[in-house]
Amino acid sequence: VVAEGQNVSVNGAAVPEGRPYLHKGLGVTWPGDWVAVASSLGVRVAWDRHLAVTVTAEPELRGGTWGLCGTYTDDPADDFVRPDGDIAAFAAAFGNAWKVP
Repeated sequence: VVAEGQNVSVNGAAVPEGRPYLHKGLGVTWPGDWVAVASSLGVRVAWDRHLAVTVTAEPELRGGTWGLCGTYTDDPADDFVRPDGDIAAFAAAFGNAWKVP
């Protein structure tokens, strides 16, 4: 899924604004001014099409996530796990560790 400005596409195919999309366990909806992408894996990402992003994971994923969303263990000690498994001391170092080209 690629979202740029007001445009959203899935595998290169445009998803018209305001029109729901559902294919192979991936859904795109338009709640209010937001665009939301939900997968059958139990993860939902919503974006206000400007700056704000929210990520929601189903309870079944507890302890089974990593990356910018954290480990979903409710333990603040492992909130900043970097890709190499070490803990970053600061939020900026954590975020920078997950950057991709």
